[in-house]
Amino acid sequence: MSSMVLGSGSCATVSASSMADGGAWRPPRTCEDYWSEWKHCKGIRNFFHNYYTYGEVPSCEQWKIDYSNCRKWEKSKSPDAKESLCKSERARILEKQKYDPVWKLRKTPPRDWYLPLGQDKSK
Repeated sequence: MSSMVLGSGSCATVSASSMADGGAWRPPRTCEDYWSEWKHCKGIRNFFHNYYTYGEVPSCEQWKIDYSNCRKWEKSKSPDAKESLCKSERARILEKQKYDPVWKLRKTPPRDWYLPLGQDKSK
């Protein structure tokens, strides 16, 4: 649903100085984003899509845990909630990066790209 952009409040840029300053860090996504991702994941359309595509029911529990940790962070600035959110976001990024692209990108077009389709290229 929403795309994640790692910004100044991201887990990747957490430093010792920002850890000491409790208010400088903020979650990589808003709590509403975690909630809407969970709602989308639990939807019947996503259920069928995941079952058809991957042969299994989608696991939505992590979105709910992240939402809970986000709210916990907003209320009490809990270091455990912060670490859990960071760990979860890192896992999502690594999951996205482990798949190779389906198509190889061309650097240049084929030599006979201008020929009409269906014409014998061997002539």
